[in-house]
Formats: sequence, C-alpha cells, structure tokens
Amino acid sequence: MARLAIALTPAYADWEIGMLTAVARSFLGAEIVTASPDGAPVTSMGGLKVTPDSAYGDLVPTEFDALVIPGGMIWGTAKAPDLVPLATAFRSESKTVAAICAAASALAGTGLLNSVAHTGNALAAHQAYPAYRGEALYRDQPKAVSDHGVITAPGTAPFTFTVEILKALDLWTEEAAAEMAGFGAEFR
Repeated sequence: MARLAIALTPAYADWEIGMLTAVARSFLGAEIVTASPDGAPVTSMGGLKVTPDSAYGDLVPTEFDALVIPGGMIWGTAKAPDLVPLATAFRSESKTVAAICAAASALAGTGLLNSVAHTGNALAAHQAYPAYRGEALYRDQPKAVSDHGVITAPGTAPFTFTVEILKALDLWTEEAAAEMAGFGAEFR
C-alpha cells in the first residue's frame, strides 16, 4: 500500500489536493498522513479544519512513498515554514516530492528544482527565491511536470498533478484511469 505524507500549512489550498487524496485513498487504498509545521490544527483557504496526524519534523521519509505539498496563501510570506529539511530529507531517500502552485515556488527555494524539469505558477515566482537556479529547466505550461521523482504544477492543474503523482507511485492502474477519466471529461 502506498503511503503519502501531505505537508499542510495554515490557509493551504484545499482543492489542489482534494482529487489526489480522494482517488488515492478511496479508490486505490493508499494511506494518507497529514502533517503541519508544528502538528497543530490548520484551516484551509476554503475553511476546512484539519487536525494533522503529526508535525513535519515527525515524518520519517523511509516510511512514505511521497511528500505532497499543496499551495496556499502562506508561501512567499515570512510565516512560511522552512521546506528545506523536509523536502531534502524525502529526496535524499529517493522519495517522490510533489508541489503545486505557490508550494512549487517554495520548493524552488530549496534548490531541488535546479536540476529537474519543472513548472509552477510563473518563473518569476520561483526566481524570488535566492537558492533557485533552475531557470533553464522551467517549463511554462498549464499541466504538471514530472522529472526524476519531482512533480510540480501550476495551481490551475490539480488534475494533471494528481495523475503524475499516481503514475510516480505506480498507482496508475486501469481503475485509476477510469476513475480519473470522469474528473477530466471537461478537458476533452
């Protein structure tokens, strides 16, 4: 069974991971573990109140297959948690790390996007982080990008973000494709 760690923040963008968590958990049997910076409850942008399973620091990368980081209003502010220890710990164990929207820019700030193809809301948002040097690998496109275990997406791409994560975790089965086909019907 696949295990996904979801790194939540106050005011996280709940819709960016809603499809992933529903399909992975309910249809594919994956285990979802939520964490916040300090383990305290968080409220999403949409007002969903979540009591996380743990704090970021309690996540053990070897016990998971992926780290997923949704966007939200906190990224790019002084209140944003430091993603460097968490993201680099998961990547040092060759675990999938996926970030969408403003979280993709925060991931750029860890330096992890400097050597893989990636995308996000805008190149300029990534360039606001001094550790980012991956401009040549940035893909200005409306769909998620997956490269060597790192998945990024603009905030407008929760569908392809979900698909790329499922593929990376070998969860992209006929059942997953059939379930996701309904969610993507409007894009045909």
